[in-house]
Amino acid sequence: MLLALPSLAAARAPLVPGPTAKVAWTAKIVVRTFARSDPGGGQIVRALATRSQWSHGANRLLVLESAYDRNFKLWLRVALPGRPNGLSGWVSDDHVQLRSTPWRIVVNTSSRVASVYRSGKLARRFGVVVGAPGTTTPEGLFAVAERQKQPNPNGFVGPWVLALTARSSTLENYAGGPGVTALHGRAGASLLDPLGTARSHGCIRMDNANITWLARVAGPGTPVQIFG
Repeated sequence: MLLALPSLAAARAPLVPGPTAKVAWTAKIVVRTFARSDPGGGQIVRALATRSQWSHGANRLLVLESAYDRNFKLWLRVALPGRPNGLSGWVSDDHVQLRSTPWRIVVNTSSRVASVYRSGKLARRFGVVVGAPGTTTPEGLFAVAERQKQPNPNGFVGPWVLALTARSSTLENYAGGPGVTALHGRAGASLLDPLGTARSHGCIRMDNANITWLARVAGPGTPVQIFG
């Protein structure tokens, strides 16, 4: 008796789309692995741990696109933190756990306004402080890399910092770190810079109520589009 075998196409894992206005996919690294320059191989772009660098939470990355290698194995191109801005690499779907997110953050540096969307619908819009002319906020498609609750909510950055995959275009180092661009709150001396101004070192500052809300809904891997 002959048994019907599944077609090669049917055996493939389905392709995972890149971010749209309504949904994005994130890849949680579940085993230590490498991001590579091509689907199925190529040069090593970055070693990927299961935990994030500073907050030690789950290492969850934004999926930009997907493709099959020559053996019809699924690979995902993910956004990576670091330089140059827009850095990405391919990781095998065997090494990740996929999950979708309906959230998307859009920052207009010209109007100095952040808009947060859920499933394509505006959920909240508010004024922000963006980078000063000499330390502009980088533009492009990035993602939340880590969420860090601050030990002192009344400090300069407020109660939460949402570090992005983006890096400063002008500062190689800032405050002991590698020029990380972040979304964060406002307290202490940072309150001297009014919302709607361009006075930061490149980070995007907002009221503490808004960053606290964002920290709750926008987990690692949430897409962040910055333009001006």
